[in-house]
Amino acid sequence: MGNKPILTIKNLNAFYGDSHILYDVSFALRKDTVLALLGRNGAGKTTCISSIIGFLPDREGAIELDGVQLQQLSPEKICQAGIGIIPQGRRIFPSLSVKENLEVAYQAPRLGSSRQWTLKDVFQFFPRLQERQDQVAGSLSGGEQQMLAIGRALMTNPKVLLMDEPSEGLAPQIVKEVGNIITSLKPFISIVLVEQNLNLALSVADDVVLLNGGKVVFAGTKTLFCEKQQELQSHLGVE
Repeated sequence: MGNKPILTIKNLNAFYGDSHILYDVSFALRKDTVLALLGRNGAGKTTCISSIIGFLPDREGAIELDGVQLQQLSPEKICQAGIGIIPQGRRIFPSLSVKENLEVAYQAPRLGSSRQWTLKDVFQFFPRLQERQDQVAGSLSGGEQQMLAIGRALMTNPKVLLMDEPSEGLAPQIVKEVGNIITSLKPFISIVLVEQNLNLALSVADDVVLLNGGKVVFAGTKTLFCEKQQELQSHLGVE
């Protein structure tokens, strides 16, 4: 398949109290590619993202980023190691300005990064954010807030970006714009994309992992997924 894995998940099990949510989940994200993590609501997609970033500490298995083991680290340390997250619902700081939202997230670039992100770089990538840099973030449109959430994650200078439902609640034209943004980021960063919009996911993905009941039922290239899509349809709860 080419491209050395930058993020490897091996036999990941995750729990909410006594509830076992993920069962031996394994997959690899190749460098400078997009991996679409698909499945019905409740399949375990967001739990998988939360486990990788350390929000769900009750987990077992191995999570390796570019040779560094992450499974025992706190979310702060995982972020410092090079994983950024765009959470579901964006979760920007509504009372801060656009510029303040970006500045508060800044971390120095890491050795070997293919691109370094500063405030100037984010503004060049998102001119609309530069135009609204002094505006209170809570007054932005949904699409602008999603741009801000992406820009804020880029300001941490990550090696891997976790995107959880970036199209949620957005108008179709803005969803298309989000897809263009993801495509533009591919040469610089590796992305795990959780997405209910199947058309968007497949328009940007190189690889696909499909979850059902907390288990991997498919892992492979987008091409192979599309060939098998009809037989996998029962596992999909996407548009």
